[in-house]
Amino acid sequence: MNDQPRRRPATPHRRPKKDPVRFLAFEALRAVDERDAYANLALPPLLKKARAAGDFDSRDAALATELVYGTLRRQGTYDAIVAACIDRPLREVDPPVLDVLNMGVHQLLGTRIPTHAAVSASVELARVVLGEGRAKFVNAVLRKVTADDFDGWVARVAPSYEDDAEDHLALVHSHPRWIVSALWDALGGGRAGIEDLLEADNERPEVTLVARPGRSTTDELMDALGEDNGLPGRWSPYAVRMAEGGEPGALTAVRESRAGVQDEGSQLVAAALANAPLEGSDTRWLDGCAGPGGKAALLAALAAGRGAALLAAEKQPHRARLVERSLAGNPGPYQVITADGTRPPWRPGTFDRILMDVPCSGLGALRRRPESRWRRRKEDLESFAPLQRGLLREALKAVRVGGVVGYATCSPHLAETRVVVEDVLKGRGGAPVEAEWVDARPLMPGVPALGDGPDVQLWPHLHGTDAMYLAVLRRTG
Repeated sequence: MNDQPRRRPATPHRRPKKDPVRFLAFEALRAVDERDAYANLALPPLLKKARAAGDFDSRDAALATELVYGTLRRQGTYDAIVAACIDRPLREVDPPVLDVLNMGVHQLLGTRIPTHAAVSASVELARVVLGEGRAKFVNAVLRKVTADDFDGWVARVAPSYEDDAEDHLALVHSHPRWIVSALWDALGGGRAGIEDLLEADNERPEVTLVARPGRSTTDELMDALGEDNGLPGRWSPYAVRMAEGGEPGALTAVRESRAGVQDEGSQLVAAALANAPLEGSDTRWLDGCAGPGGKAALLAALAAGRGAALLAAEKQPHRARLVERSLAGNPGPYQVITADGTRPPWRPGTFDRILMDVPCSGLGALRRRPESRWRRRKEDLESFAPLQRGLLREALKAVRVGGVVGYATCSPHLAETRVVVEDVLKGRGGAPVEAEWVDARPLMPGVPALGDGPDVQLWPHLHGTDAMYLAVLRRTG
């Protein structure tokens, strides 16, 4: 009789199972980190490829989108939570590992996915993309994260508001501290307003369409979307909101460039310039920084309705091609050229209306591009400043006496908004310009909370738009 203990049969090696949703989300996060891609550009082709392969339905696409955007929006908070669960500096964790961890933390603390499913799915993803050893590390960290909920973890890792208000807000609402400070300065007021703004930056924005006048109508878009999905815009007469999301490109009007995807704030800026009172001729309009073409397409449609012609100028050739695509089929006269607005090919005093939507930090669109908050540095503003002033100065030369210039940015940072306009008007860094402010508030009828004027700052938490800024100036000499 053999008294040796019976050996248990070896467990066969199990190949990790690839979860197509989480694998795709991981691919998108790696593209953002490795190639400096934007999620709104990197994710759609991945989703399209997955749908074509038959791997995805609409629920899968919605989950993948939530995993990518949720992880990016809350990255600062999740980094702090992970750092509290490991015994090494966060910088020593390889970026792909941190992507898997943060996506796992988002599932645990930012979604309704059950705890066991969030952990097991994240560990399985780690086995596929990182290997067995790192998967054990992911498992250990996420098990620690399950010890508390989001509010509990924030109470652990964030200083109190009383001890350090800006650092508290930065960790709670997942923004770099310098951005919190800049937004607070621009917004003014107390704690409630800045918290509402930061939280609005972490919400998924609605998809908003624009019906280009004379080419499409809001009724056409509402009918195409159906009563469950089509909602009127809040402020713009050309806007329709997609309540349930979906693919805008599936709409005939969008495919034919008679309508497009455009934030309501951008629509309001273009419409305000077109609404500015003007004496004398009104036949020559300029969009001096036209790429990628949304505002130019709306301006071209509005100009056509008045018998005016639009010149759309864009410095970058590839962006100029996007402008051409947006304006394709516009019934009125227009022209798209590749030109640098700081060294313009047109003569002074040529135009009646000019829009200068200048390059900027993009801090007003953090809802749409959450990765921007982690890429931008305070020092970046210094590189934009000379360009912004140069473009505005040249625009005021290019408009005729009595004509109007709209200076716009998708940033509420004071250094990119009112400070730029005041510097140009007062001749700081260049010759003074003879121009006066036009009160922009009446040019956005029905829009509340526009401040003391004469310029206008839109806000995500107050208006449901990107944080667009607009100053309207009239040349006086």
